[in-house]
Amino acid sequence: MSKKIASARISEKSSQLLQDLNNSLPFDKVLYREDITGSLAHAYMLSEQGIISQEDYAQIESGLNEILKEIESGLFTLDGDDEDIHMAIEGRLTEKVGDAGKRLHTARSRNDQVALDFRLYVQNNTRVIAELLLENIRTLLKVAEENAETMLPGMTHLQHAQPINFGYHMMAYASMFKRDYERFMSSYKRNNYSPIGCAALAGTPHNISRRITSDKLGFTAPTLNCLDTVSDRDFALEILFNISTMMMHMSRLSEELILWSAAEFKWVTLSDRHATGSSIMPQKKNPDIPELLRGKTGRVNGNLVALLTVMKGLPLAYNKDMQEDKEGVFDSVRTAILSLQVLQEMIAYMTVNKEAMERACMIGHLSATDLADYLVKEQGLPFRDAYHITGNVVNLAEKKGVDISELSLEDLQSIDERIGEGVVVLLDNRASMNARQSEGGTATVRTLEQVERLKDWLSQQK
Repeated sequence: MSKKIASARISEKSSQLLQDLNNSLPFDKVLYREDITGSLAHAYMLSEQGIISQEDYAQIESGLNEILKEIESGLFTLDGDDEDIHMAIEGRLTEKVGDAGKRLHTARSRNDQVALDFRLYVQNNTRVIAELLLENIRTLLKVAEENAETMLPGMTHLQHAQPINFGYHMMAYASMFKRDYERFMSSYKRNNYSPIGCAALAGTPHNISRRITSDKLGFTAPTLNCLDTVSDRDFALEILFNISTMMMHMSRLSEELILWSAAEFKWVTLSDRHATGSSIMPQKKNPDIPELLRGKTGRVNGNLVALLTVMKGLPLAYNKDMQEDKEGVFDSVRTAILSLQVLQEMIAYMTVNKEAMERACMIGHLSATDLADYLVKEQGLPFRDAYHITGNVVNLAEKKGVDISELSLEDLQSIDERIGEGVVVLLDNRASMNARQSEGGTATVRTLEQVERLKDWLSQQK
């Protein structure tokens, strides 16, 4: 068996078990584009600095571009004996261009090469996820605008509380996704610094220019400290945290969609293209998509905790433990992208059952707080006294088997004669909803204002 490229010190053939444990090619081959991109930039810098000849650079550039085509066409399969994607590509390059390929690794280590490839992957996918978040926000805004007058019970403790509109409810999730987008973009900006040129941990004696590679790769600048750089995986932890938080928001929305599509609610109907049937009960239509989204949240949370645990006790600089940094990130990124795509489509195609939502507003005495507010504002009662009077009115409505909004003025005044006739209008659920006109409130006019403000914010995103 031939000696591996990076095995100068090792004189014996590696144990097969070591190779099985050490081999990362089965999963890090995902990084082939990033590895080739980074190597092209590194080779360009070496030639610009006179460290390799222009002829060597031309051969390296041509060879790497050919390898990219070979990988994408399937001509070069990444399933050989190489221990990782970096050695696989370098080995193939050397086969193609000879000594020029051997010069590519001048002034770099696998430590900074891995850090570069992985950071490029994270940065690229941060932008992909951020754009998908914007698409989901646009879809939620459309649903919100169309349903700014559609009433449903707003809930606390999963109990009917106050009347709101469905557009307002959708704006709550749009607001969550806005924060998610800002979190991803903040991470992108903070982590947009180039690791290449740090070599193993201490820089290199070669006359390199980290600025050239940084500019070539679209980074803001080179990283500050090489020892930190090769052992830093904060960027990976950040994308895992950002995905976990985003998926938690998606899980909360999924939970509500599952409830709302149940027969007890029937507030929304998911499209047949986003539901499944039962293998035994022909009448069933199951909300599998939101259930899967809810379930996958636990999976991405686990990936975050796994990498935090790997990193918590590592001395500086690089340690082989850090090979465990990638699989969880790859998995979470794939999960996040697919989840955002399917959520956006599901929301776009679902049907809002407005009549069912509005019927539900007649359960739970949603406008009770308006009576207490009336007694405070118009009659000058202390809120706690108004609270107890309202509780007695609710008890009366319960005994009569009606909603508080259906009580007559005579009924109301039988509890307290200070209740005036204007209260009957105030207790109407729609009036109650639209009375909440404080900024950020559920009144239709305020909901539409929130939609417009978020549209304006969307127009400013690049």
